[in-house]
Amino acid sequence: HHVADPMKACDYAVLLKRLIKNIAYDHEMDTTFMAKPYPGQAGNGLHVHISLLDKHGNNIFTSEDPEQNAALRHAIGGVLETLPASMAFLCPNVNSYRRFGSQFYVPNAPSWGLDNRTVALRVPTGSPDAVRLEHRVAGADANPYLLLASVLAGVHHGLTNKVEPGAPIEGNSYEQLEPSLPNNLRDALRELDDSEILAKYIDPKYIDIFVACKESELEEFEYSISDLEYNWYLHTV
Repeated sequence: HHVADPMKACDYAVLLKRLIKNIAYDHEMDTTFMAKPYPGQAGNGLHVHISLLDKHGNNIFTSEDPEQNAALRHAIGGVLETLPASMAFLCPNVNSYRRFGSQFYVPNAPSWGLDNRTVALRVPTGSPDAVRLEHRVAGADANPYLLLASVLAGVHHGLTNKVEPGAPIEGNSYEQLEPSLPNNLRDALRELDDSEILAKYIDPKYIDIFVACKESELEEFEYSISDLEYNWYLHTV
């Protein structure tokens, strides 16, 4: 569903989740947007498709050859540059990072490509007018507002500073790139806390509060003892 207003798009995403949960409840069922509810199966992602329109309503990414579109390249470059620092917003929970893995087509490195579903930023090229960014990293447990804020911050940073993204990945990115995005919540929070770029777009006081809250959640999680630990160790050590 394409929406020109980013805030309204986020409103719709939240409304959809609530509708789905309420309808399931009415039918004595349950639903979850947990990033990885079941081991061995693909998780729940939240892919965002982004186009930029000029004042006349035209898509500035429109191109017969997307690699030659400077605005598209710079937008990609900015999002890739801010991707590590954005991970705490894209994947905000401990469980979020269980979703990653090449077998589930979840990207683990900043990368882009044309019609490539193994990269972080996919550029669909079915038609020149429909050229856009598909951001493929976030889990369904992400806050849509923070997700879109961080992605648009990267887009603006890239356009303003003319950040080049490098060559697009062809083929399987998992076989060409080493995993380099934060793979756990603690590292993601550290990247966010250290980011000078995101601090220009998102109030540093908010970032401080967000990081503090998530660190508190993480400490609670780390100090708890799981059923798996009891099953493995209670009678065997």
